[in-house]
Amino acid sequence: LCTALCSIDSSATSAMAVFTRSTAFLVLAVVTAVLSCASAQQLSPNFYSKSCPRLASIVRSGMAVAVRREKRMGASILRMFFHDCFVNGCDGSILLDGANGEKFAGPNVNSVRGYEVIDAIKAQVEASCRATVSCSDILALAARDGVNLLGGPTWSVRLGRKDSRTASQNAANTNLPDPGSSLATLITMFGNKGLSARDMTALSGAHTIGRSQCQFFRNRIYNERNINATFARLRQRTCPRSGGDANLAPFDVQTADGFDNAYYKNLVARQGLLHSDQELFNGGSQDALVRQYSNNAGQFNADFVTAMIKMGNLRPASGTPTEVRLNCRKVN
Repeated sequence: LCTALCSIDSSATSAMAVFTRSTAFLVLAVVTAVLSCASAQQLSPNFYSKSCPRLASIVRSGMAVAVRREKRMGASILRMFFHDCFVNGCDGSILLDGANGEKFAGPNVNSVRGYEVIDAIKAQVEASCRATVSCSDILALAARDGVNLLGGPTWSVRLGRKDSRTASQNAANTNLPDPGSSLATLITMFGNKGLSARDMTALSGAHTIGRSQCQFFRNRIYNERNINATFARLRQRTCPRSGGDANLAPFDVQTADGFDNAYYKNLVARQGLLHSDQELFNGGSQDALVRQYSNNAGQFNADFVTAMIKMGNLRPASGTPTEVRLNCRKVN
């Protein structure tokens, strides 16, 4: 056999070499395609059904404890999820410690809260299924449960995210909408994330729960004209013209800690707390939708769920180094 193989002429050898190279390239292409498909695989509600079957109940229990201690925490975790997803996708980057990280960006520093809640839930998850569940998936589930525990809808959260090994303070400063944003700016910034104007208006309904600091609505209650005068005077009681920047006021003057459609009723009554809130109902393209939501809580809930799922699908850019962090505050 060896003699026969050694006697193959040069032309046959060349042909075999070409065939071998072609086969190698084909195999490489197939492997690359498989890996590419794997990396681009859609998130799935059943991602941890076998590897961490108690995940949903652990997160739910952790959020129930946090919300019982302080109802506002449901809104805080929801906001954290939004601020995470809008900066390089839903990758848990906002959870990373470090002076140059997202925690210290303008929209987040001394404002985003609830990190210790995610830490506590992560510890319980790690005890149940070590090195399996990403911090970004825990945050996605916690945001959903926070909404539901305050009376809002629930939905099937798609899972399988990985945690970024980096955080970008600059990206947080440029990608997150400002409380003084115009309607056009809001539509553009959400559009840049693949979210429609309808998605933006529905997601803004998250402000039916939670609080804002005086520094973010002071100009509105003292200087803007499209505001209910009685509402403005009410907010001025705890938000002086100077000082008291961190003083809090509820977004929703009617049901501050109940997830409902009162936020939109407030907008129609010119009782939006932030400039960016009232921009949704100020003679512009979203007025009709705001009226619709103010009269139909079911429609708002349905659109909110749709928009949350779409936002939750935002992924880090291809090539971003990721992992399943053992500690949400630092890389492994």
